[in-house]
Amino acid sequence: MGKLDEKIIVKFLAGECSEEELRSLNVWLEESEENAHELFTLEELYHLGKSDAASEEALLAKAEKQLSQRLGEERKRKLKRTLFHRWMQYAAIAVGAFFIGGMGYWFYQAGSRSSESLVTVTANETIKELMLPDGTKVWLNKNTILQYPRNFEGGERHVYLNGEGFFDVKRNTAKPFIVQSHAMQVRVLGTTFNLKSGENGQRAVATLLKGEVEVKGNHGEGMIVLSPGQQAELDGMTRRLTVKPAEPGIEGWHDTAFDLNQTDIRTLCKILERAYNVKIIIAPDVDIERTYSGPLKKKENVAATLDLIKNSIGIKYKVIGENVFISSSKSK
Repeated sequence: MGKLDEKIIVKFLAGECSEEELRSLNVWLEESEENAHELFTLEELYHLGKSDAASEEALLAKAEKQLSQRLGEERKRKLKRTLFHRWMQYAAIAVGAFFIGGMGYWFYQAGSRSSESLVTVTANETIKELMLPDGTKVWLNKNTILQYPRNFEGGERHVYLNGEGFFDVKRNTAKPFIVQSHAMQVRVLGTTFNLKSGENGQRAVATLLKGEVEVKGNHGEGMIVLSPGQQAELDGMTRRLTVKPAEPGIEGWHDTAFDLNQTDIRTLCKILERAYNVKIIIAPDVDIERTYSGPLKKKENVAATLDLIKNSIGIKYKVIGENVFISSSKSK
């Protein structure tokens, strides 16, 4: 087969390869070990693109170590520095498009899009609510960035998310809605779901509330279809994509009130953990079977919310940093 089209490699890094392109990539990889070295070195550069302080030696060493683990080699071959420099210029383009531009590959690929046609919304210390050009509603959690075109052109609606977002997608069967993140991609026609995926790549979670979504990893980790009440979790270390029941209160962080119905204390604590990004530790003397029903207004912090219900569920609490300790109100 010889030399592989560099565009296919960049599309692989971004998780945008077609089945035919993946077949071509696999054939190329099987031709020689040098090809595998090239691919996985570039992949490492892609993910370390934001680490300006990393030296060439550190990048090469880490890439070699990861490659040895993946291919099960008994010995390692030192990559030639010429290989590094041969790929560096192209890697810089890919990394720049994904990280410096903060857009993800789909923005980079579409060279016809000018910077003026793209919108960047950042939620820093507060949750932001917005509506996209197609009528889709989006809530952005704190420290989250969303990028999207001013107009959805072509056969798909693409957006890029870094952080956590809750999406209520306007249904359009002729134009799927695709959320691209650092680790995974979610494809829908019209539905409600939550996606949490940051640039660290350690863990990405997509949770479906209603409708149907397709979830796949950006590096060939398969494709799964979720049903309501399920979540797909991608482990950035093992690159394993798994399905499990959704965590309680997954959507609670963007709501202004919690609608609780015979909710036991353990589940209530899970909801509050998600909503306020804290860890709640329940003492053994707490009656976790005790329940709470009714609307609960979301306050500015977890302490203010607990103040509303502590007497009803018989608890007292103490907040230390991002940890909340709950015990029975009867304890001394």
